[in-house]
Amino acid sequence: MHVNSTFQKTMNFDIVLLGHFAKDKLIIHGVEREASGGAVYYGALALAKINIRVAIITMLAKEDYSYLDIFDRNGVHVFAAESAVTSGIKNTYLSQNNLNERICEPLAFAGEFNAEQIPDITAKIFHIGPIMAGEVSLQLMDTITSKFDKVSLDLQGVLRVRNGQDLKFVDWPEKEHGLRRIHTIKADSVEVEVITGEKDLVKAAKMISGWGPQEVVITHKDGVLVYAEGEIFEAAFTPQSLNGRTGRGDTCICTYLASRLTSSPEKSCKFAAAATSLKLEKEGPLDRTSSDILEKLAKDYS
Repeated sequence: MHVNSTFQKTMNFDIVLLGHFAKDKLIIHGVEREASGGAVYYGALALAKINIRVAIITMLAKEDYSYLDIFDRNGVHVFAAESAVTSGIKNTYLSQNNLNERICEPLAFAGEFNAEQIPDITAKIFHIGPIMAGEVSLQLMDTITSKFDKVSLDLQGVLRVRNGQDLKFVDWPEKEHGLRRIHTIKADSVEVEVITGEKDLVKAAKMISGWGPQEVVITHKDGVLVYAEGEIFEAAFTPQSLNGRTGRGDTCICTYLASRLTSSPEKSCKFAAAATSLKLEKEGPLDRTSSDILEKLAKDYS
């Protein structure tokens, strides 16, 4: 286990993220490069940048533990279990303007988490952020929701299924059981249509909420939509460029969750849109401060 000593005495966190760390390949405009990935990477580093007490629970090959150094440097506490391989996905982007238009191919899969890998910690929010189905079983999800008061789930982690050399979005047969105790759902426009059969995002969000979640956060090519407290809130993405396509959804949901620690769904929707817009301008995880985000908010979302 790779352990950062920053919070060893308290072991109390604002947000904890669970999911595979990924060694990805990105192909943009025909140019291929390697990149770190996963919700634990893009989400946790964004949270650390805005001074959230954050920890990750992850799995990867022992020879890749050096990739975890970036978390230590940024004050993110790491609980890592050793796996035979490190997960990875090859992402080929097909469109300059629509981040949902991409081909995803699995490169490796680190395996399924188990209950013993969930440490004895407290968290105001526990975010389940797998990169593909198979990381978190329904039984483990039940364990997590019984242990933590507020749990969020990225639907990607139950809908994106390995099928040979492909990753296919497939409906989740156990969705009504799996979602009944989830507080917040994150999805993109493709994923909500897969799980609901509904193209209309507002109708889809209400359907998902009907299965249990109190808040539904949906990203799409133009921005973010939130359904919470019986109301719809929307905010557009306003990046100056799209140089940092990968990690959009992870940045959006994690900054939304961070804002919800102290702010309303409406304000949190705008905060997440502003933070994600800044992230979209640059490759890698969000590296802007809360002050930068608030400045963006005042400029574009007032």
